[in-house]
Amino acid sequence: MFKKYFLFLIFFCHFSSYAQYITVCSWNLKDFGRSKSEETIRIMANTLKTFDLIALQEVVPGPGGPQAVSRLVDQLNRTGQAWSYTISLPTSGTVGSSERYAFIWKTKKVKIIGDAWLEKKYSTAIDREPYMGRFKVQDAVFTLVNFHAIPKAKQPEKEIKYLKFFPALYSKDNLVFCGDFNLPQSHSVFNPLKKMGFQSALVAQKTSLRQKCIQNDCLASEFDNFFYNSKYIRLHSAGILHFYRVFENLKLARKVSDHVPVYFNFYLAAK
Repeated sequence: MFKKYFLFLIFFCHFSSYAQYITVCSWNLKDFGRSKSEETIRIMANTLKTFDLIALQEVVPGPGGPQAVSRLVDQLNRTGQAWSYTISLPTSGTVGSSERYAFIWKTKKVKIIGDAWLEKKYSTAIDREPYMGRFKVQDAVFTLVNFHAIPKAKQPEKEIKYLKFFPALYSKDNLVFCGDFNLPQSHSVFNPLKKMGFQSALVAQKTSLRQKCIQNDCLASEFDNFFYNSKYIRLHSAGILHFYRVFENLKLARKVSDHVPVYFNFYLAAK
């Protein structure tokens, strides 16, 4: 009897140290700006409304980008919860590759600490420098690193290799990397992060859409993911949302995005 109680106590103490639960979604929204119709915005909001915190990539750099994020948040506010958001300045990449990022969160569950920022240290080597924000869930804090790498044809590993310096650069932060890496998590460029204790939330999971489905297979490449430090975060679940299944075909779905949302549900420990 004592042995069972002792084992339960160990389990309870371990679990209680990871008591703060949060659901995070990352989505590359493909040219998110004025071109998105109100119906498209509504579909996005219905897809995202269950999450606590959302990281967006490919918000267009012009004024239409912030306006589209505002429209999305307005639609989310109509789903019964209060939301807040922050949008980055345009990234410092080359003409045609610059974009904005955004964070959106439920104010009842999540608080932002200070202002989010574009990490400029490696901006000469990274076209779309990551957008970072510190978020608090009750008494636990983590830092989300929102990133969109250059396309696969341009060798995104040339940019991703700089992420290995972030844990030292932000040694007091509990970092979670998310976004569109344009490479699968199995690529060797992620090995330095993995050696530091970072794990990918998704493994062998395709996240981009084909032009056409092939025998009900509508997904193309393993590009979008989360990387987290297993010392401070315990995975609950991770996966993708098949938002495209509500459409008659992929051509219509791709007007929303050519990527699916990826989600990461986890327990946080205080660092």
